[in-house]
Amino acid sequence: MIELSGVTVRYPNGVVGLDDVSLTIPDGQFVVVVGLSGAGKSTLIRTINGLVPVTEGSLKVDGAEVAGASQRKLRDVRSGIGMIFQSFNLVKRTSVMNNVMMGQMHGIPAYRSLLGAWTADEKERAYQSLERVGIVEKAWTRASQLSGGQQQRVAIARALAQDPRVMLADEPVASLDPPTAQMVMKDLQRINRELGITTLVNLHFLDLARQFGDRVIGMRAGKMVFDGTGAEADDAVFEDIYGRSLTADDVLPGHA
Repeated sequence: MIELSGVTVRYPNGVVGLDDVSLTIPDGQFVVVVGLSGAGKSTLIRTINGLVPVTEGSLKVDGAEVAGASQRKLRDVRSGIGMIFQSFNLVKRTSVMNNVMMGQMHGIPAYRSLLGAWTADEKERAYQSLERVGIVEKAWTRASQLSGGQQQRVAIARALAQDPRVMLADEPVASLDPPTAQMVMKDLQRINRELGITTLVNLHFLDLARQFGDRVIGMRAGKMVFDGTGAEADDAVFEDIYGRSLTADDVLPGHA
């Protein structure tokens, strides 16, 4: 469970990233967060992972307080949280398998990762993660040779190899074409269904949020302005989140 109570995040330059946000996300839920750039979507996800410090309020992940936690406690929290980024964050010069193995680095001595001294169980977990996203045949291909969609699937497999309780995806389909975006979102949804991993995904397109989210959260200027089901996220809600009426440019091609 993820619990935010009155969480405010204020950056050193005075910008407020989150403004008194209270939110409870139960285990296993698939949550999509939508809003404009600067609305607080990325701040929300990075705060949950302890990458951005809480200025005021309480934030707990599985009962562990993240706000004000020591670096040691933050490492413990992060060990159960998989992160997926818009830019994939792969090491392009090495193989897909090596990239996926890096998802397990939090639990092993640094020298083992440098030497590639992985156990049979760790290797099997990596293969299973690649199989789950349908890209195991690329295991020994250099990451630089993959398409954008394939790279994002490798990034998902890397997060899965960590055996996480929570998955956080920050704009994972923003740089992908519409069909590939659909495939990646289906992968994330299927993994959530099959493994019960609590999943938060930041998206720009409300129609994707409606399609895939068990729950949709709308952010605007650091505040949570909507919290409901995809079916409840109608055109009026769009105006609350984006401050204007829905247009054709706001719909992912092929989803009008």
